[in-house]
Order: sequence, then C-alpha cells, then structure tokens
Amino acid sequence: MSEHQPDGETVDAATVLPAEPEYVAGGSRRRKRSRLPGCLAVLVALALIGGGLWFAGTKVTDFVSDRFSSAPDYDGPGRGRVLFEVSSGDSAAAICRGLKDEDVVASVDSCISAAQADSESAGIQVGFYELQKEMASADAIDVLVDPANLLTSSVTVPEGLNVDQVVDVLAEGTDFGAGRFRNVLDQPQKIGLPDYADGNPEGYLFPSTYAFGPKDKPKDMLGAMVDRWEQAAEEADLEGAAEELGYTPHELMTVASLVEAEGRGDDMPKVARVIYNRLENPENGVTNGLLQIDAAVNYALDKSPIARLTLDEIDSVADSPYNTYTQQGLPPGPIEAPGDAAIEAAAAPADGPWLFYVTVNLETGETKFTESYDEFLGFRRELDEYCDTQSDRC
Repeated sequence: MSEHQPDGETVDAATVLPAEPEYVAGGSRRRKRSRLPGCLAVLVALALIGGGLWFAGTKVTDFVSDRFSSAPDYDGPGRGRVLFEVSSGDSAAAICRGLKDEDVVASVDSCISAAQADSESAGIQVGFYELQKEMASADAIDVLVDPANLLTSSVTVPEGLNVDQVVDVLAEGTDFGAGRFRNVLDQPQKIGLPDYADGNPEGYLFPSTYAFGPKDKPKDMLGAMVDRWEQAAEEADLEGAAEELGYTPHELMTVASLVEAEGRGDDMPKVARVIYNRLENPENGVTNGLLQIDAAVNYALDKSPIARLTLDEIDSVADSPYNTYTQQGLPPGPIEAPGDAAIEAAAAPADGPWLFYVTVNLETGETKFTESYDEFLGFRRELDEYCDTQSDRC
C-alpha cells in the first residue's frame, strides 16, 4: 500500500539561536556577558524548535488523516452486478484502482484507507468476485478478504478415466456441453499437448480437482489439465527417466496408464516392473513379449474395466493394437489418465523378477506377484474362488 504525505516543514535553527560572542575590536579578551541570559536564550530556542517539530508533525498527520477521511466514498449498499478479477501480483493500490475503474468504489484513496483498516486485506486471493457498483469501500474490501466469495466451478476428475469419460465429467460439472469440449480436442494444438502425444489427448488430461473461474472456456479448462499433467511429469522427471530406461516419454505414459488401471498404492511400482520385465525379455519362453493386460483389451472393447475377460471377448478384438493378448509389446498409447503415483511408478519401477501378478481380492486390492507360471495359476484359482464366493464384481 502506498501512503501520500506532503513534504515536511523545516525550521532554520540559525534564525533563533543566539549569535556567537563577539571579540572587542583591538582587544585581547572576549566581552563578558551574563551566563543566565545565554542559557535562557538556548532554552527559548529549544522550545521554539520543539514546538516547530510538533507543529510540523501534527500538520503531516492531520494532512494524511484528512486526505483519506475526506476522500469520496459511496454510502452503499450498491447496485447491479460487477464481475471483478484479482490477478496474481496485484497490490492493494492496483486492486483499488481496478475497483474505481469499475465504479465499485468512489475513489482509490477511500479504498486504500479501508484496506489499511482491515488486517486481512494482505491475504486477498487471486480469482473472480461478484461485487456491485457504488459500494462503500469497506464493504467492497469485506467481500474480497473472504475466500468463500471466490467464484469458481469445482470439478473433480478421478484417476483412471479415458478421454470420453473426462469430457462427461467436465460437461456435468460446468456450464458447457460435451460437444464444446470435443470441438477443442479436435484441435489439440490449442491445449498444449507435448509433441510426443502426436495430437492424442488420451492419458494427458490429468486427474485432479480443478477450480475454474467464470470466464474459463473449454479450451482453458482442458489446457489447465494438460498444464497439471506437465507438472506431474516434471516432478517424476518423465523425460529423464524414459531416457534412462530406454523408452520414449510417450511409452512411459502408456506404461503409467496400464499401471493406473492394474495397480493400487504400493503395488504400482511392482506392476510397472512386471510390464518392463515382459517387454524386455520377450524370448523368456513364458510370456513371449505379450503383456496380457485385461484393461488394455477392455479399452479396445470400449467397455468399463472388468476383472476377467472371456476368450470370446479377447478374440473379438484380436486385431486391435490394444489387444495385449494377441499383439506383442506396448499398445500405441495410454488407455486412461494416470495420476501422480502411476506416473512415478512408471518412471521408477521396483526391482524384482516378477512376470505375473493377480489381484486376489477386489475389495482390499490384495495383489500377489510371482515369476513362476505354476504359482500364477494358483493365484488365479484363488481369484476364482473369491469371485465365486465373495464378490459380484468379477
């Protein structure tokens, strides 16, 4: 905040201090003077100086007080509706100038005075607020200091959704129809996808909770999701990890999406290791370069994930590049949006020899890992028993 203060008044001490004692012309000694009048003169001078400073200080204080107290201010309560934005880096003076420009307050000075009087004004948050024209400055500041008055649309996009499902969530949580979002996705260069995504947003619309402002459009919302993905990728050092592991960043994102679909919690880095072990040893005589991940086949089928696929379902999409039972290697891209944990797991997989994993309890997520095909078959029987006796989710 800035204070407005006039130049202070000054007092010239030379006009009130006594003159230096004089020498008598042609004499060798100073003329004698009484000490009492000199002391009295000094006291008088000090009193004059002190009085002058008090007077000047009082005038400055009165000037500042009078300036703000006399600044024009509306009585309120206001009229109409004003959508006002506080931008990052705005000072109180900048906010008050903006309020004056919108005719929310009558003057910048009255607004600054109200902000100075409110200890919470230093914490005004960036965003949009609904105000009125011709408000009392104190009332306008009261609105801005309360975070509850921020105008946002809060939308939570959970992990593991594909692009179509993300669009449905956005359409339900905002004022825009699904078609508006799809139109933007048809022009993916508008939302900042990395070059290696090759224009396909699948996997790059990061799952999180977003607070969208009233002026945000579908392009802004989808762009914010890609920005949040970029943050997660940087934190996991996605590109550095891809180079170290011998893959492209897009391939690591594909692995991350498979991990998101198949793993939970602390098991995610182990699931990532199983995928890499199968990819990197295709001649092992057991898995032969096939990932055999049901979630990828479900993506090809355009179905929600299920625990077990039938042979008929697998065969129905045998030629799909996403059919990891019939096609070796990774599918061509992510199958859903991975969160932080899955991206980190793909970038930093656990160490281990495992080639198989089976989630034997769909309620708790208990997952067992092995490099033995016979032990894997035992885990499958354990899952079958669970599905037959304890769950209808299979």
